[in-house]
Amino acid sequence: MAERGARLLLSLLCLTFLYPATTVSRHADKGTAARPFSPFWFSVEPWDTLAVRGAPALLNCSAHSGDPASEPTAPQARVEWKKDGTFLSLAPDDGRRRVLPDGSLLISSVVHSKHNKPDEGTYQCVATIDSLGTIASRTARLTVAGMPRFSSQPTAASIRLGDSQVLACDVNPDLVPLARWEREREPLELSSRLVQLPNGALVVSNASEADAGLYRCMVENAGPAKTSEEAQLYILPEVVNHTSTKLEFLVEPLPVTKVVGASLLLPCVVTGYPAPYVRWMVGDKLVEESEGKLELVGGGSLLIYNLTEDAAGVYSCMADNTNNTIEAKAELTVQVPPEFLKRPANIYAHESMDIMFQCEVTGSPAPTVKWVKNGDAVIPSDYFKIINEHNLQVLGLVKSDEGFYQCLAENDAGNVQSSAQLIILEHGVANPTGPTPSAPRDVVASLVSTRFIKLTWRPPAEPNGEDLTYSVYFNQEGTNRERILNTSRPGEMQVTIQNLMPDSKYKFRVVAHNKNGLGESSAILKVATQGEVQVPGPAPNLQAVSTTPTSVTLSWDTPLTGNGDVLTYKVYYMEKGLDLEQDIDAGALSYTLMGLKKFTEYSIRVVAFNKHGPGVSTGDIPVTTLSDVPSAPPQNLTVEVHNSKSIMVRWQPPPPGAQNGEITGYKIRYRKGTRKSEAAETTGGTQLFQLIDGLERGTEYTFRVSAITVNGSGPATEWSTAETFESDLDESRVPDIPSSLHVRPLVNSIVVSWTPPENQDMVVRGYTIGYGIGSPHAQTIKVDYKQRYYSIENLDPSSHYVITLKAFNNVGEGIPVYESAITRPQSDPDVDLYELFHAPYTPVPDPTPMLPPVGVQASVLSHDTIKVTWADNSLPKNQKITDARYYTVRWKTNIPANTKLKTANTTNLSHMVTGLKPNTLYEFSVMVTKGRRTSTWSMTAQGTTFETIPSSSPKDVTVVSKELKPRTIIVNWQPPSEANGKITGETKHTVIRFIQSQRNKWSETRAASKSSNSSHKYKGNSKDLKPPDLWIHHERLELKPIDKSPEPNPVMTDTPIPRTSQDINPVDPSLDNSLLQRRNSYRGHESEDSISALAGRRGMRPKMMMPFDTQPPQQSVRNTPSTEPLPPQAQPPCQAEHQHPDPEGSYQGSTATDDEPSASGSYCSAGQPPTAHVRPTHPLKSFAVPANPAANFESPALPSTPLLTQTGPQLHSVKTASIGTLGRVRPPMPVTVPSAPDVPETSKMLEDVDSSYEPDELTEEMAHLEDLMKDLNAITTA
Repeated sequence: MAERGARLLLSLLCLTFLYPATTVSRHADKGTAARPFSPFWFSVEPWDTLAVRGAPALLNCSAHSGDPASEPTAPQARVEWKKDGTFLSLAPDDGRRRVLPDGSLLISSVVHSKHNKPDEGTYQCVATIDSLGTIASRTARLTVAGMPRFSSQPTAASIRLGDSQVLACDVNPDLVPLARWEREREPLELSSRLVQLPNGALVVSNASEADAGLYRCMVENAGPAKTSEEAQLYILPEVVNHTSTKLEFLVEPLPVTKVVGASLLLPCVVTGYPAPYVRWMVGDKLVEESEGKLELVGGGSLLIYNLTEDAAGVYSCMADNTNNTIEAKAELTVQVPPEFLKRPANIYAHESMDIMFQCEVTGSPAPTVKWVKNGDAVIPSDYFKIINEHNLQVLGLVKSDEGFYQCLAENDAGNVQSSAQLIILEHGVANPTGPTPSAPRDVVASLVSTRFIKLTWRPPAEPNGEDLTYSVYFNQEGTNRERILNTSRPGEMQVTIQNLMPDSKYKFRVVAHNKNGLGESSAILKVATQGEVQVPGPAPNLQAVSTTPTSVTLSWDTPLTGNGDVLTYKVYYMEKGLDLEQDIDAGALSYTLMGLKKFTEYSIRVVAFNKHGPGVSTGDIPVTTLSDVPSAPPQNLTVEVHNSKSIMVRWQPPPPGAQNGEITGYKIRYRKGTRKSEAAETTGGTQLFQLIDGLERGTEYTFRVSAITVNGSGPATEWSTAETFESDLDESRVPDIPSSLHVRPLVNSIVVSWTPPENQDMVVRGYTIGYGIGSPHAQTIKVDYKQRYYSIENLDPSSHYVITLKAFNNVGEGIPVYESAITRPQSDPDVDLYELFHAPYTPVPDPTPMLPPVGVQASVLSHDTIKVTWADNSLPKNQKITDARYYTVRWKTNIPANTKLKTANTTNLSHMVTGLKPNTLYEFSVMVTKGRRTSTWSMTAQGTTFETIPSSSPKDVTVVSKELKPRTIIVNWQPPSEANGKITGETKHTVIRFIQSQRNKWSETRAASKSSNSSHKYKGNSKDLKPPDLWIHHERLELKPIDKSPEPNPVMTDTPIPRTSQDINPVDPSLDNSLLQRRNSYRGHESEDSISALAGRRGMRPKMMMPFDTQPPQQSVRNTPSTEPLPPQAQPPCQAEHQHPDPEGSYQGSTATDDEPSASGSYCSAGQPPTAHVRPTHPLKSFAVPANPAANFESPALPSTPLLTQTGPQLHSVKTASIGTLGRVRPPMPVTVPSAPDVPETSKMLEDVDSSYEPDELTEEMAHLEDLMKDLNAITTA
């Protein structure tokens, strides 16, 4: 059964999606031919049309039913027309209306009168193919324009140059597109100055002398044109001393609804002097002009092209000049016609099957969907159901269900339709390859409920196969629609039929399937579903009427299906926007809800109860309580002096819950001084400000505002006072700094007093007070410009507050003045506020405790010195110390974290802190002490000392041989303990000590690398002289720490130094474990006492390999660098220290004391740290070839030292050398050089880069080195 059902479903899917219009396919398992879907649709549909009485009108329509040329036998569609849902009977002798050959409807002469309108209405084109079905087009509205009538006509008017005027011409709305204007009886050409409004009126903006003349409005219809009366427009000459006039709207924007894609003009015409500036807002955003989208025309009207859905919103036209500001709002609604997201698809199906046509549409407002079958509306029933508001489900198909189904979607913006064809396939008789099952046995209803029935059965007596599947056929008694339901898997012998009707009888039969096809049907089983509990139905005719602002009266009728006596009713009501539903019992058919909120929308429903419980609820109905006067005044009333004759009043609406209706306006009452007589002005409901002008100079006025609804005025605000200026002050820039600021701290408050800026010619509209613990930006308070003191409350006791004061006006805030204060401890007695406020202009005495110093700064002078400076606000302005006060400076560094604070006392406003560590961050703070009174510590200042040269040499230098590399040694070391800055690189200063066994004495040589810029050019030919065995890499080698490897054998990269930049080859990086252990055994103990604050990081031991001519040494040699004390504040010459052997034969040199910096292995410089870069790929150079420096350097010279000993101070004597033997060709020296980040080169470098050796000196030096190498070979061989 499952296999057969799967094949059936697959065949249906293939038929549904793969059948073209002209293809005939044979059903896969039925063996019957399936006719193709017919190409039947509308190629042209009618659209809304505006017709003129007596003129012809054409409604287009054309149906496609196949190409007659390629399919001459294809049936052609017959087209008919419906008007207002009824077919038009077009008699042959009716020459006024006829259907054209293509299906269009032609009305040769439109008839239209006041009492006879036979042609106006809604039309629909209907196409039918007798053998297939019927489809209907979208509907179209035919509107007949009426006779032109002028509800208003232009009248004579006078305007001044540059002003605006509106000439009225209100005609029938449907005739506005036919209206035009004439001046002096000549057609008027419209422009951005001359604009015709949507109602037909003409706007003349920015008037010029050429605009004067006679104007008239004309409507051109099919009949004779109708003209309005003529009106003269006068242009008045410009007046030199023009008196200002109040702004007013000549035309305000009105709410409008448009369809997407249309263009719209929102009118806004304002007059007044000075000429107003008009701008538009949509919501809270400013509308900006955009070419092709938005344009301001006619002096202020907004023209919007090609409306989109997101253009909808509330538009505000705001006009202002120096005297006034007015505003008008209108809402724009943009409608979107229906559009299909998914169209219904053609379907093949068999009888008894259930199918569903899908139809998804979108639009604004949300479209309504209805279904049509063969031109007739589908009425929902038990077998035709609307699913998810759009989809159509047909249950239990029968042959008569075949035809065309159409989804019609409609909203206020338009309507669309889409059709699909349903073809019912015949059950063909296939030739079975074997016997089919007999009838299933013992079909019974094992479970019966009100809405479902569960059937079970036993397998057929003769299954004639395995894996039987079953189909259950059922229908409601009295109907011929039999539905089918298949079991879900083979062998299953039960099924549950859902969605049945209560208290209804149904017929059931079961058929088994095997691989040969359908078997015999079981006997029909009749089963009746159970009846539902008899509860009342919904109460009909529920109505709600608001009788007072706080009550609603309800009424309803007795339920039609009472199913017994109704005991009571329950009323459920809920405020809109809330999720809390309340209920109350009602014993009769009416009830009055009391205690509701004013002007609030509620949703209400009613449920009837009987002895079985609650019945079916009614639908929710909305009701809004009546409005009332506002119960609260407007909020946030502010008055701002505009100039010497006007004051701006601003406010916010009352709280939403207290408005009690739509605010229609606000009333501003004001009076002069203490007079009782009041003046009043009223604004619109959306205007939240008003400029009150015509006031007297230097006079105090009081204002209050109340909100107005249709019910009257609500309570008014408290009186607010403002005084006009004596004269019009300057407000072209921000005010100056306040001339003084005094603070007096209490336990939980600080009293602030001040005096205004010295420059009284600038407008000061108020003062801004900022305060906070340690920062004045935590809290902000604004006070009136007349106020001279303020008490900052709710502060913490014993806390240090910083206070700032700024004067402000409409331009902005001026320069702030700062003060600080420490609130008193909690134990301080209360302060008499009368004494505090008795003389607010008297300077406040010094507070207790003392004020901390302010403006602490740390100026770094060198690597060990920082100068700390500060100011003391308790001193006079000249900052002279005349009493016995002193200051305590404390400082510390956070690295290490447990560093102790150090302090020093001084009587000056600055202090020089010396003896600091280089390259270390320090924090400084200051306090003042006067007698027994002390201040708190000031805010901290930070400074980082400069870097300097390392004060200790690299540590734990070890030299070990490399097994299987007879000419290679490995040099290892650790970074210096006191780096005094960031280690930018380590130049290998290799001191090779060896014993000359034949001469029985000690020798020492230093092979140093010569630092040079990468741009050096090497002159001469290496072939001129015999290349020596000792090759020096003439580039600086920068060493980075190598991350410690977790493996037993860390990977070491051997980088050979080639003779040319092209000869770079990798070197075997392997190291024996024993060698590593031997190497690690020479690591020294690292001292932690002299680690710098920022440069105390440790890296992996850098390595350098050197090739030798002899076999690897039998034991490693520990190389301990020699150190010399370096006198402080001196720059000694760098000299090679000769070292002597100790009795044990180990190498040992003199060491420096703990307090003195180490000189050996350090950089000798004039106070500048050396810098180095890695350039391992640069060519090498022999000692036999002197180096010629480049003529020009773009960067400062790098440190360099001649190889030979020279007299005088030598700086940065740091070199790298490798040792070889004469006359042999060998691979270059491998060197392990970890990479390091690039650092900028120092600006102060040595000037001996140009040093070079004379040929005689080189020859002598090379001979000496050759002798030394022979001695070294003898030693290593022994």
